[in-house]
Amino acid sequence: MPEVAEPAYAYRLSAPNSPKSPKACRDAIAALLQANGLDDLADTARLLVSEAVTNVHQHTATPVIHIDTLVRDRIATIAVRDSSPDDLPRPRRAEADEEGGRGLFLMKQLAHACGVTWESGTQPTGKHIWFELRDPLTD
Repeated sequence: MPEVAEPAYAYRLSAPNSPKSPKACRDAIAALLQANGLDDLADTARLLVSEAVTNVHQHTATPVIHIDTLVRDRIATIAVRDSSPDDLPRPRRAEADEEGGRGLFLMKQLAHACGVTWESGTQPTGKHIWFELRDPLTD
């Protein structure tokens, strides 16, 4: 008998653009993944969500950060959205003594896939940085 795929579940978290939001968002997304039986992805998601939300806080004036999470077939796709169409996020080489500057590098190293998507076509109204995490059982 063929195995029946689980339905996809979509979630949205909204948070103010505040220095407190990276912690609140990373903890909420980790709990969401654990509730969906993806405990093995929670720590990586916690780190990458924290980095992405911190980047939005430090580099945009967007008032509200949205995080969309899609869970399907033991895969989590997480998108951190902002309303700032300016500046394409780019990885950079951080100096050894710098506290920050490694978020996008970490995302490229730890996620199965990642990218940036502009919203609203030729006149962007914002962007989202997304990444996909896969349970090791799916690889």
